[in-house]
Amino acid sequence: MVDELRNKVIEAVRDYYSQCCREDKEFTYIPASGKLIGIEELEAMVQASLDMWLTAGRFNNQFENEFAQYLNIKYALSTNSGSSANLLALSTLTSHKLGERRLKKGDEVITVAAGFPTTINPIIQNGLIPVFVDCKIGTYNINADKIEEAVSEKTKAIFLAHTLGNSFDLDKIKSICKKHNLWLIEDSCDALGGEYKGQKLGTIGDIGTYSFYPAHHITMGEGGAVVTNDKKLYDIIKSFRDWGRDCSCPPGCDGICGKRFSQQSGNLPFGYDHKYTYSHIGYNLKITDWQAALGCAQIKKLPEFIKKRTQNAEYLMNKLSDLKEFLILPEIQEGAKPSWFGFLISTKQDGLKQQLVEFLEKNGVGTRQLFAGNILRQPMIVNNEISLRIGNSKIINSANLTEEHYKMLPNTEFIMNNTFWVGVFPALSYKELDKTSELIHQFFKKL
Repeated sequence: MVDELRNKVIEAVRDYYSQCCREDKEFTYIPASGKLIGIEELEAMVQASLDMWLTAGRFNNQFENEFAQYLNIKYALSTNSGSSANLLALSTLTSHKLGERRLKKGDEVITVAAGFPTTINPIIQNGLIPVFVDCKIGTYNINADKIEEAVSEKTKAIFLAHTLGNSFDLDKIKSICKKHNLWLIEDSCDALGGEYKGQKLGTIGDIGTYSFYPAHHITMGEGGAVVTNDKKLYDIIKSFRDWGRDCSCPPGCDGICGKRFSQQSGNLPFGYDHKYTYSHIGYNLKITDWQAALGCAQIKKLPEFIKKRTQNAEYLMNKLSDLKEFLILPEIQEGAKPSWFGFLISTKQDGLKQQLVEFLEKNGVGTRQLFAGNILRQPMIVNNEISLRIGNSKIINSANLTEEHYKMLPNTEFIMNNTFWVGVFPALSYKELDKTSELIHQFFKKL
């Protein structure tokens, strides 16, 4: 009887979708990013609603397992955003359970200034010192040749994003990490499905992170994931995600860990309920089963999504190849197979980017900056007194940053002033890409 009623609801959902929800793919404005969802996603969310299980449940378990299988990694944990995934990844490295490798306040983490704030924020939020290294034009990833000169005795980790789906130089950076005993966090929020020498991005360092915001390769509306092959790191990530709790038992389950009333922790009395024992100053960053259900439907479509993004990026590369006198087009890192989040373009001539961006927007083509540009110029940095380093400099207070400091990152400054990106997401057809290309050509013909 229950199954029959559930089937009737799903039939009604299908009827509703066919009449009311079919997406119009005729774009009057071509967005730089967007989701692509259908009846499968709606059905999955309704199925989760009918379960009436409000927090992470069967769909979350299914998603975490399928996501780990897709990446060929041992452990995957869902979270409520890619930004939370980054916070969990970095916070994990501060755990006392890591002994001498634990990151402590005042330790340094190497990163870049041309990226998204929530790659940088967890470093600052954990009382650590970000060390900024310049990027390479073309790949827009960190210049790996400049990392080692930025390493000091306080450096404990490297935390980098694969810029818009294009891998950074993992061979060189892994070698540096091994030499100096550094942790490596791969921010793969914009790079799901990308590869480096046959391995999925996010699975090569110690911890990888992903985002499922609507702009990304798959979506849960809001959502993210943290992955690792290290069981100790997995347990710590889970603890930080789940209130800092020491117990690994999932919500609604008691005694699975086998330690509920049989141990003594901290200064608590022996036998204090392990389910209410907390080993970290954590958060509650779990997702709901509705989000996970959406993710289960989306992950089945991920290979096709990546294929379409790749085709769109290659198409746009060919269409704009005759403008290399004016533009710098994306360069693929040797050994990488990108999973493009967007298509990066730089104007060779200073002062043209803003004009080109405004021209495209005025004519119905969406554009985006390479996020913060040079994050050292952002109000979040200059309006706070943050300790940081640039390359091999001494520690600088962010309130005292000057133009001379910004000039220490010349390519980052170039990116801020000359670089933007346009969309290649799966809902776009060659028709939209032709319009993008034609408008860019029009702009340069008028110069």
